Amino acid sequence: MIEEIKHNIVTELAMAHELSGLIDRAERASDEERRIILGAAQSIQERIKMLNRSVGSLLASLSVVKKLPGKDKPTGVERVTLQGAPTPIALRTADKEKYLTELSISEKLLHKLKHHTEVAEQGEEYKRPNSYVQTANKFFLRTSTEWLDRGLFKNLNIDLRKANLNILTASYVSSMILSTLLAFVGGTMLTIFFLFVKVALEPPFISLVSEGYFVLLGKTIWFTLLIPLLTFGLFYFYPAIERKSLARQIDSELPFVVIHMGSIAGSGVEPTQIFKIVGLSRDYKHTRGEIRKLLNQVNVYGYDLITALKNISRLTPSTRLAELFNGLATTISSGGDLKTFFEKRAESLLLQYRIEREKFSKVAETFMDLYISVVIAAPMILLLLLIMISVSGVNIGGLQPTQMTALILVVVAAINVVFLWVITLKQPSY
Repeated sequence: MIEEIKHNIVTELAMAHELSGLIDRAERASDEERRIILGAAQSIQERIKMLNRSVGSLLASLSVVKKLPGKDKPTGVERVTLQGAPTPIALRTADKEKYLTELSISEKLLHKLKHHTEVAEQGEEYKRPNSYVQTANKFFLRTSTEWLDRGLFKNLNIDLRKANLNILTASYVSSMILSTLLAFVGGTMLTIFFLFVKVALEPPFISLVSEGYFVLLGKTIWFTLLIPLLTFGLFYFYPAIERKSLARQIDSELPFVVIHMGSIAGSGVEPTQIFKIVGLSRDYKHTRGEIRKLLNQVNVYGYDLITALKNISRLTPSTRLAELFNGLATTISSGGDLKTFFEKRAESLLLQYRIEREKFSKVAETFMDLYISVVIAAPMILLLLLIMISVSGVNIGGLQPTQMTALILVVVAAINVVFLWVITLKQPSY
């Protein structure tokens, strides 16, 4: 009977540990995962309660008086051996069926949670190319490959790799060629349209042209030239813009990543395990990708950690992360203390964090003064001038007071949009 109580308590401790892990996971899970986790946790709680009731029945049957043979088993409690369990457990007869039902529910929910996590990871890591990229590859993959072999688009190739865009450089160049050709066709169609049709802001809004075609061709030919150039430029510079954006996001997470690494290093684990723990965490969405590239260099390509750190430092878009990896490689090769290294680097990164916040506060104050002067005071003065103009009946540039009012409103709205855009660009991402 003592052994049965011991087995129940050991089983409860294991279930409590599993319950604690589920609760910790629920804090950073998605809504659907949280619903599954909470259902499994509730099922485990019910099973723990039933084991507690059986332990109480077993304790109540204990006695210092030696019982007759066949009378040492408590009534209403039976031994149950579960499949896959190392030891049997004792359960009340009334709770046996309910316990098995709750066990089945929790196992199904945990299996569903595992499957959901695997599907999410696969969807995050592997994506099939869309039909547009496939069409571009069908027509222009050979051309783009030849251009890359000649050494063209070197900067584009580097930006694509540093921006972590899930597309091959040859496929991206093929898409760029196809998009530029489609933009050329669209620009040519617009040029032809405006050669024969005139669009005005007053009725009739659309009418046939009355000017000479050569004059109109000189005015509209820029559609055919400008739209393809803009499309090509957008495709060419987009990876660089994405790389800079990713660098800012990594820099925003880096102080907290280093603090996390320092706390793990204090436990004395092997350096590769530090990156594995942080890389498997979902708390650092953007830095996680760089760390997983580092782990791939170690686990897939077989590089040692120091070589992998130096390789990734050349491929990461963040200068601060590159400095961290180079410094970490030097510390490991020289046998330095990793905990001290992470603590000093965390202090430096947090100092940069505070400085950037203070700089943004100063910039925000400057923009506030400009906003008050340009967007609040200037329109009020212009409206007063409009009132004076409407009273005097004077026309400026052939515009009526109503048209000038509408123009001022449009300009004010545009200035607001520009202010919001500039502040968004200047604002740190953390």
